[in-house]
Amino acid sequence: MVLAAFLHDDKSGVSGNGEAMDANDSISPPATDAPALPDGRLPAFEPHTLRPFVLGEIHARPFRPVATPRIVLHYAFTCDAEQARADRLWLAERCASQGGPSPDEGMRSHAFAFGAGLLRWEQHAEFITYTWDGPAAAMAPFGGVPGSHPFGSGFRAPGPLLSAVRLDLLPSGADDLQVVERHFDPASLSAFQADGEAAIAATDFRQDGDGMTRILVLNRSMNENQAGAFVQRLLEIETYRTLALLGLPVAIRLAPEIGRIERDLVEITAHIQDTSGLEPNRALLEKLSSLAADLEAGAAASAYRFGASRAYYEIVKARLQAIAESPLPGHMGMSAFLTRRLAPAMRTCQAMEDRQANLSRKLARATTLLRTRVDVDLEQQNRNLLESMNRRARLQLRLQQTVEGLSVAAISYYIVGLIGYLAKAAKDAGLPMLEPAVATGVSVPVVLLVIWHTIRRIRAHHAEGDDGH
Repeated sequence: MVLAAFLHDDKSGVSGNGEAMDANDSISPPATDAPALPDGRLPAFEPHTLRPFVLGEIHARPFRPVATPRIVLHYAFTCDAEQARADRLWLAERCASQGGPSPDEGMRSHAFAFGAGLLRWEQHAEFITYTWDGPAAAMAPFGGVPGSHPFGSGFRAPGPLLSAVRLDLLPSGADDLQVVERHFDPASLSAFQADGEAAIAATDFRQDGDGMTRILVLNRSMNENQAGAFVQRLLEIETYRTLALLGLPVAIRLAPEIGRIERDLVEITAHIQDTSGLEPNRALLEKLSSLAADLEAGAAASAYRFGASRAYYEIVKARLQAIAESPLPGHMGMSAFLTRRLAPAMRTCQAMEDRQANLSRKLARATTLLRTRVDVDLEQQNRNLLESMNRRARLQLRLQQTVEGLSVAAISYYIVGLIGYLAKAAKDAGLPMLEPAVATGVSVPVVLLVIWHTIRRIRAHHAEGDDGH
């Protein structure tokens, strides 16, 4: 209803804010700083710095039509940021030498004609791929490679080789199943139909003499666009399943270290129950801190690899689902084959991550418990130290009071002596005075009282000064 009111403002006589409109009122267009342009063109606003990237990402790796028959050579190389920059410069030089356009700055994919085929370059987060497809020299699978391919002596690999695939796309025939079984190891053969029965694909995931994984695709009814999409998905499955498995060696390498930390934690926890005292508990706390540092170092070094393996495994599963395979009779499909091989490796990586997380929590709890005991021991030690200081202060006070008493007697003795000397001097001078002995005796209690009172006032004054601070 509110929407209807807005849509029929001009008829109902009610403005958008609900106030009645006058007959002379008019609706003003919203103010804008954009200049008016001729010919009905729209203004160009300042774009976000990442707008070209996010808009171009959806078109970064499009499926390219692939004709049948065709040979596809695909290489994936791991690289760091410096190697990626050097590879981009080399690619620009290679494109110039072939008379083709160089990739623009920021582009992550580029394709140009090379020989009788097409060379495609793609830059990913931690690897770079080069894919070349050219005409097949013969209709027989895995024959000679065309000499016009780009991976000869002039090719510069950007980094260590991770994945290498040779895919032959050939027309289907009457003996497809025999062709498949003849060119692959039956022990690890994966053969399936895709897109219903539009194509047959097969591989044994083994490397040939050139170190390449061979994949055979027999095209029954796919057009060039369908064939291009299917071929790219198969290449991505092989590349990403290799990348996903990079987490497994890390998990295997970390297993002994994690086991050692778990055993040491059990031993330290048992010692916590039998240990008392500040120094023994502090020594156990240092051992726990050392174990925690070792664990965190391994977790920090493996966190990216395990996370990347999970992401690549999800991509593999998505590509397997996209090809819509159905196994050939008597053979295992690619999904079943890779699930049997990849799933245990991924579970191993996940289990190692879980062990790291659980062990970190256990170490944190043990450290908190032990630190609490150390704090309690420190508080007890401080309490004992304060009690000892109080005892020494009380002894010092008693000693001070004793010294003050002796000081009163000593000062009084000297003052009384001075009074005696004055009395004797006055008598010798003929002044009317008491006898020196009497004067001296009478002055003793008076002097004691005055000195005692004076010392008390001084001590009270000092006490007031301490209370003020």
